[in-house]
Amino acid sequence: MAERAVADSTGPGDPGGSSGGGAGGSGGSAAQDRVLTVPNALSVLRLAGVPLFLWLLLGPQADLAALLVLVASGLTDWLDGKLARWLDQSSRFGAMLDPAVDRLYILATLFAFGVREIVPWWVIAVLVGRDVLVAACLPVLRHYGYGPFEVHYLGKAATFCLLYAFPLLLLAQGDSTAAEIARPVAYAFTIWGCALYVWSAVLYFIQLGLAVRRAPDG
Repeated sequence: MAERAVADSTGPGDPGGSSGGGAGGSGGSAAQDRVLTVPNALSVLRLAGVPLFLWLLLGPQADLAALLVLVASGLTDWLDGKLARWLDQSSRFGAMLDPAVDRLYILATLFAFGVREIVPWWVIAVLVGRDVLVAACLPVLRHYGYGPFEVHYLGKAATFCLLYAFPLLLLAQGDSTAAEIARPVAYAFTIWGCALYVWSAVLYFIQLGLAVRRAPDG
């Protein structure tokens, strides 16, 4: 009984159930299926900034401009969540797109930081490997009739730490006073972000096990 409660509160969506937490009935389903909303437009704008951000880091190595793009991404990420609640414009499309854009920013930054030797490649391998393993669980969930994992608060905290660590790591490059001040803070955010990122994956694997155990026979 305790296992069922854990899986229900933090695990994958129930078979055939709504993943958006919206109102029930056909009206709630229609609202959840909306695509043309203000929060989704902001998420698409953030998505368009990913190739620009990557080019700024690897092309002209304009770190300040890349930092501004990353800060703008963080602000719009916060704003689209607020607007979704204020305007009652939550949607399944937004629930999938928003974390996907976060992942793209993380992957783009890790790749650029690896090329520029700002972050060791083994750290990048751990973070990318974590995403690959979690993604490999999705076909198993679908096989048992479940939707994708619900985003865990530890995963959100890990993303928060990493998205703060990246601009600080950029600021920490060089020998200026600002770089000296930013460096320990950047390393702290990076370490906490990596630890929470891996730990959230462990919790997802536990949820997978609980979901499989409670799945109907056959």
